[in-house]
Amino acid sequence: MHELCHRCGGELVSGGESVFCPHCGAPQIYLPESVATDIMDGESSTGVLPPPPPQQVEWKTAIFCAILVSLIASVLSALSTKLPAFSFISWLWTASASVIALGVYQRRRPQARMDAIVGARIGIVVGLALIAAIGITMATAGVIARFGLHTMSNFDTELHAQIAKAAAANPQPPEVAHYLYSPEFKAGIMLAGFSMLAALIMALSTLGGAVSGLLRTRRT
Repeated sequence: MHELCHRCGGELVSGGESVFCPHCGAPQIYLPESVATDIMDGESSTGVLPPPPPQQVEWKTAIFCAILVSLIASVLSALSTKLPAFSFISWLWTASASVIALGVYQRRRPQARMDAIVGARIGIVVGLALIAAIGITMATAGVIARFGLHTMSNFDTELHAQIAKAAAANPQPPEVAHYLYSPEFKAGIMLAGFSMLAALIMALSTLGGAVSGLLRTRRT
């Protein structure tokens, strides 16, 4: 195979041993076969990896904001069980928790990317944190009230009355009617109610985060 000069196209000395072209004197550069193959394959010869793509969400800050608003929501929920005046404040805080969290997030990271997608993702994290915090708080308060303070009699009476009303509206065989008043069935009712509450919190948190993120849209 004949080697040709890159400048004049003249034939070089066989074997590529000539450093300069014998016709025009242009210097000749020869690459090792492995390096030339890498270049032809499109691989980088610098050995430096490309920088990672920028993160859309600063998750460390976002999780901190979610935990912060969730702790406040859990305190308000615990207070609302003893002081009915806090019920409205608790629900208002819970419904707007993702909006508040995004406000704190953007205040701590003013240059971070912000749009509807980022807001919705942070809203999902806030919703999960809210469900966990409220669930743990209410379960702990219930255990203390039942086994420590023994103040759950009114709750049990109201729940029993609701079950009796539902059973009267839909008559069932005796064995089924007996099961309706069992502790397992009452626990199932409580779990179903909390599941519905959790679904509502997730929907409100995600939607609130998306709308708030859209209104705060910022890209870097």
